Amino acid sequence: MTQGLSPNWQGWLQDTLTARREQHLLRVKRPLQSPQGPLVQVEGRWLHNFCSNDYLGLANEPALAETLAHAARTLGVGAGAAGLVCGHHQAHEALAEELADWLGVESVLLFGNGYLANVGVLQALAGKGDAIFQDRLNHASLLDGGLASSAHHQRYVHGDVADLQRRLRDNPARRRLIVSDGVFSMDGDLAPLAELVHCAQQHDALLMLDEAHAFGVLGAQGRGSIDHLGLPANAVPLRIGTLGKAFGVYGAFAAGPKLLMDVLQQTTRTAIYTTALPAALAETTRHALRILRADDWRRERLQTLTAKLRSGLQAQGWTLMDSATPIQPIHMGSSERALALSAALVERGFWVGAIRPPTVPAGTARLRLTLSASHDDAALASLLLAMAELAPEFATEMTT
Repeated sequence: MTQGLSPNWQGWLQDTLTARREQHLLRVKRPLQSPQGPLVQVEGRWLHNFCSNDYLGLANEPALAETLAHAARTLGVGAGAAGLVCGHHQAHEALAEELADWLGVESVLLFGNGYLANVGVLQALAGKGDAIFQDRLNHASLLDGGLASSAHHQRYVHGDVADLQRRLRDNPARRRLIVSDGVFSMDGDLAPLAELVHCAQQHDALLMLDEAHAFGVLGAQGRGSIDHLGLPANAVPLRIGTLGKAFGVYGAFAAGPKLLMDVLQQTTRTAIYTTALPAALAETTRHALRILRADDWRRERLQTLTAKLRSGLQAQGWTLMDSATPIQPIHMGSSERALALSAALVERGFWVGAIRPPTVPAGTARLRLTLSASHDDAALASLLLAMAELAPEFATEMTT
């Protein structure tokens, strides 16, 4: 036996890893030996990083590092308790107020991370006798939240509001939630938000939108999908945001009417029964929000880089997915081919993630290129050159 495991458990665990390896689905962490950024050191090698969600290049922003260091010295390192006990600091209060002002909503509730926010909110809002309707390609945290609730849980065809309408008409639940990503994390496309808003109003449903990959990136001052599409701030009553992507820090929040946030504060177990974010992180996030709101050049830079990357890859014959965001997936089909292309890029000095099932549906493995405002023109040109070298082996096969 291994460290007290019975033969039965040891055999099952080993078989699980073996099966993952044989199916090219085994996941392996590769520790960074440098700060997060457009160029990172991994296992002694410097690689151009094209797989981070650090869209605005704030994860290693010197001004934020200085703010964090000062805040840690003055506010301490840990919160010490849950927010409803004694872990809620005035820095948390100020951050929530400033996030609400930024989005034009009444109130914001902070969470430890996006997974806790999505799972907790869905469990709090839907129970037995209720129904949750989710886009089939929603993030795993949303799907897990729906499954963990005792509500009836359905997944409609990706982006298909007609399918959603049919499901809503056929379901007599007392309360209904429609749940969607704003920008889909593995495809990079946008939800049909205007249609979802109309659908929710028509069927008296609560619309919940996860803006993890939209906040900071889309819309004026990075306000996300609603602003990007010209909808009013109150068009979607419940929005979830992460502070670990475009903000470059850590944490998450729910935003909406004060009545809704007050109820979530009382009923969301993942907000009640967990230690609060460190106050120093809250203070650092306040600084990140000021940068995010003011620096339109970062979003403009992302748009320029996205257009250049798509144009270059399409000219080389790669099969791109329909995305106008910094998430640019290249469809590869099999997990084996996605891993092989990722490994070939590492050999050329580029780190790009191979995304495989169950993160994406079977047969849709892909290379997921992500851009940051901190990428320079030389790095993008070098990436396109490397992709051109690999196109005869990998891109042509996808188009035949």
